[in-house]
Amino acid sequence: MAQQIMQREERSIGDLFSELATETSTLIRQEMALAQTEMTQKATKAGKNVGYLAVGGAVGYAGLLAIVAGVIMGLSYLMPAWIAALLVGAVIAIASYVLISSGLTALKNMEVKPTATVETIKEDAQWLKNQVT
Repeated sequence: MAQQIMQREERSIGDLFSELATETSTLIRQEMALAQTEMTQKATKAGKNVGYLAVGGAVGYAGLLAIVAGVIMGLSYLMPAWIAALLVGAVIAIASYVLISSGLTALKNMEVKPTATVETIKEDAQWLKNQVT
């Protein structure tokens, strides 16, 4: 153990800076890989939420086309056809609004910043500062 300490003390400043540069380079590459992974995960989640928006719109439209005619015709036996059409349209619009709102809310609440990467970069900066001093 004492020999390791002596060997460490015997290294030149050039060797120490070379080692520090190598470690810093490795650290930066690792941080970039972490940031890329984190952003890929966030992009995947955003894509999924956009998919929910599209599906919500399509469901609202499909519901409008498929159900409206049958329900309006059924309700037209109980009330004037124009009132039946307004009621059915309102129900479909509400369902579509709920689907689209939930997708938009999920997108707005999504954190885009790569928080794990930011935290590790702060830790790395502190480590680097401690290595230099």
